[in-house]
Amino acid sequence: MTGGLEVVRAGALTTVQDQGRTGWAHLGVGRAGALDAPSHRLANRLVGNPVSAAVLETTVTGCAVRAVRTGKSVVAVVGGAVCRVTVDGRPVAWGAPVRVPEGAVLEAGPAVSGLRSYLALAGGLEPDAVLGSRSADLLSGLGPAPLRDGDVVPLGRPGPCPPAPDAVPWPGAPAELVLPVHLGPRHTWFTDTALRTLTTAAYRVSVRSNRIGLRTEGPALQRARDGELPSEGMVLGAIQVPPDGRPVVFLNDHPTTGGYPVIGVVPERALAGAARVGPGVGVRFVLA
Repeated sequence: MTGGLEVVRAGALTTVQDQGRTGWAHLGVGRAGALDAPSHRLANRLVGNPVSAAVLETTVTGCAVRAVRTGKSVVAVVGGAVCRVTVDGRPVAWGAPVRVPEGAVLEAGPAVSGLRSYLALAGGLEPDAVLGSRSADLLSGLGPAPLRDGDVVPLGRPGPCPPAPDAVPWPGAPAELVLPVHLGPRHTWFTDTALRTLTTAAYRVSVRSNRIGLRTEGPALQRARDGELPSEGMVLGAIQVPPDGRPVVFLNDHPTTGGYPVIGVVPERALAGAARVGPGVGVRFVLA
């Protein structure tokens, strides 16, 4: 460790995230990890980190941090959701590497487009790993807790920083979220009308969405069968339908088991968009 990152302003929800802890679902441990995986990887590449390095994931309101005990400036990048970025109050580039002197405050402001920003620093963040990952899991409580003002997160030793590119293709927040769906395994628990509704109706992102799942507002899906299932395994991208009939798309902090029927599954490659959209954005499900 060469220094640390002091949290000056934690914001609404700022967590440490890497690629997540895979391979533990059979023991009831979920994946966690950065919701917007492409933005996480790109942020790390721009500061010369391995794509697996841990970063900060902010939600809506951004955060402010100070590099301490580094002995020199630190290379950082803020990407993902578009926001105003400053160093000691001076505007700097969003989406591109910037140098942050020791003791200076780097601030990612509230998101003006998108939902979650990613703050990567050369060397990566190095809180203690749990089951091979430094990610915070909000459902299980594994990994570092969501950051609070005054927390200090260890920084790793930076490697060579690559030259800054002329342009960076950051993925944007979609105006409408279109999610491909593979039906099953419990689509037969729903009426034919419900299946048509799922793939033709207009839904919206609910304000109750979080890292566990993207909840939707819109028409309820009618059951063809009553009763509930015994708990069974749940996968990333599962579309679970609770008693209110509104689909919930499971994201990285989802439970590993559940008893509500799963009408379909969204492929992992299509889930990054769900990390970028806020309440009220339209959602459409289309058959893959």
